[in-house]
Amino acid sequence: MLVNGAVITGKSATAKGRSAEEVEQIRAILRGRFDSLNTEYESAVAENHKLRLVEIGDAAGDDQADSGSKTAERDAATSLLRTLLDRRTQAEHAMQRLDDGTYGNCEGCSNPIPWERLEVFPSATTCVHCKSNRERRAG
Repeated sequence: MLVNGAVITGKSATAKGRSAEEVEQIRAILRGRFDSLNTEYESAVAENHKLRLVEIGDAAGDDQADSGSKTAERDAATSLLRTLLDRRTQAEHAMQRLDDGTYGNCEGCSNPIPWERLEVFPSATTCVHCKSNRERRAG
C-alpha cells in the first residue's frame, strides 16, 4: 500500500501487527510530515512577526480601508498559524500513537481505521463512522 509516497505492506490494521521495518516506514512518513509542517509553521511565524512590525510602524494616516485590509491580513495570518500548529500537533500525536502501539485504531470505538483513510490522512485518529458522528454532533 502507498502512504504519502512510501510503500507499506501487509494487511494488519495496528502498529502492533506490523514488522519493525513497516513501523519505521510509517514513523518516517509521520516524521517527514511533522518536520515539513514545523518548517512551514516557523516560516509563517516569522512572516506574521514581520507583518506586525510593518503594521506598528506604518499605521499613521491609515483610513478605514487600510485599517480593514490590515485586519484581514492579520486574521488570515493568524488562521494559517492555527491551522499549521493543529496539523503539526496531529502528526506528533500520530507518532505518539505509533510508539504506544495504538496507531491505526480508532480513538472512539477502537476498531481499525481503514488503510484507505490512513493513506489519505496518516494522522487520522478516528474511523469514518466516528468522525461522521462527531461532525454531526458539532454541526
